[in-house]
Amino acid sequence: MKSVAVKKTAAKKVAAKKIAPRKATTGKTAAAVKKTATPRANKRMNREQVREMFTRLRELNPNPVTELEYSSPFELLVAVTLSAQATDVGVNKATRKLFPVANTAQAILALGEEGLKHYIATIGLFNAKARNVIAACAILVEKYDGEVPADRAALEALPGVGRKTANVVLNTAFGQPTMAVDTHIFRVANRTGLAPGKDVRAVEDGLLKVIPEQFLQDAHHWLILHGRYVCKARKPDCPQCVIRDLCHYRDKTTA
Repeated sequence: MKSVAVKKTAAKKVAAKKIAPRKATTGKTAAAVKKTATPRANKRMNREQVREMFTRLRELNPNPVTELEYSSPFELLVAVTLSAQATDVGVNKATRKLFPVANTAQAILALGEEGLKHYIATIGLFNAKARNVIAACAILVEKYDGEVPADRAALEALPGVGRKTANVVLNTAFGQPTMAVDTHIFRVANRTGLAPGKDVRAVEDGLLKVIPEQFLQDAHHWLILHGRYVCKARKPDCPQCVIRDLCHYRDKTTA
């Protein structure tokens, strides 16, 4: 009987090992990974808090601008297209060489795909981006005489141009109160409780609903800059944050 009991105990230990959850290779628990990926506030900001948030951001930076370098709607369109999964710093380094040579749809078409790659080879996914930019330039020349249309549907019909890129161009080049939600804005909106949402479209719609009209034109830039330099992904700089007392993030940093 004793040997049978020993065997049963051993069998239980083996079964326990089989069903025990594996540790993540990074050493983080599943909860920690989820928390890092999508930080969430414990409640939403109210109207007064939202208004105060943007009042403070405006006082800190009255005239926010994109960090991408451009001098025309076309240059902005190209720069934003190139910035997907790349840094603004990296894109600017490439366009500082490209734009003096070719900064119109006609001129970039004349470079050709291989010629364009020469200038943007330091940017991630440059092969696909060169292909898309050339295809977009062909459409701009054929349909719009080389000009960038100030129309969402027309912009989103261009190769390599999605909703976010269209929103940036409409807002920054044409002064429309659109909201381009990138990873920084998505994080800030969820973390602070400004406009929580499970996906970028839900956050975009939420932001357009809660941000007072007087702040909408520049809100996109304020939120990106805040997410890039203060409300950073890995460790937000809460002690230096001008909206710390308004933010509903659970795990504010102290140093």
